[in-house]
Amino acid sequence: MKLTDFKALTFDCYGTLIDWESGMVKGLEPLTSKLSDPLSRSQILEAHARHESSQQRWAPAMCYSTLLSVVYKRLAEEWNLSVSHEECLDYGESVKDWPAFPDSQAALQYLKQHYKLIILSNVDNLNFAGSSKKLGVEFDAIYTAEDIGSYKPSDRNFDYMLEKLEGLGVQKQEILHTAESMFHDHVPARRHALSNCWIYRRHDQDGFGATMNPGKLAEFDFQFNSMSDLVEAHKAIS
Repeated sequence: MKLTDFKALTFDCYGTLIDWESGMVKGLEPLTSKLSDPLSRSQILEAHARHESSQQRWAPAMCYSTLLSVVYKRLAEEWNLSVSHEECLDYGESVKDWPAFPDSQAALQYLKQHYKLIILSNVDNLNFAGSSKKLGVEFDAIYTAEDIGSYKPSDRNFDYMLEKLEGLGVQKQEILHTAESMFHDHVPARRHALSNCWIYRRHDQDGFGATMNPGKLAEFDFQFNSMSDLVEAHKAIS
């Protein structure tokens, strides 16, 4: 199997192309700054992952910006802090401010010359529009949780993507699912017999950060520590 065997790259966005963990930590500062006993970055992200995953499971059709507002409220309750509804809403709207990884834009612009580029993301359309401006490329299709009515790792999201891509003339065997999150992406991708590429952004960090522990790691066909590493591997065989 070679990188050149595929027609389309289907991307998770947040954690893979957008540095959501840095965005989350910064967006939570109005809350975490009130803590008498400071939490580590890992503790903040792991708490966020628990509440986000729970809320996505209980309210799969909730818009992501609203969902993040609820996560903010749940975190405040867990940490015994008082917050206003307006503060919660502000956090829900912070996704547009989350930064892209430094290599994302150039990598996507290169890959656009060789593949269809698809987004499959746990986000709403308005927030993704803000993130898309930071990525500097026109995607061939964008499938959000808002479009589908559920959140990854639900099989519905992958079933939806595969159905829509077939309509665009892209078959399952022509897809390389490219993502950081084992929990949200690689475990369900393998359930759907998709080839997959792990962009292991957290290779130099412990734990799973803003994603839940998937338990047993999924198998993967390719692994790179960054998008630029993926590009260099493609150039080496092109």
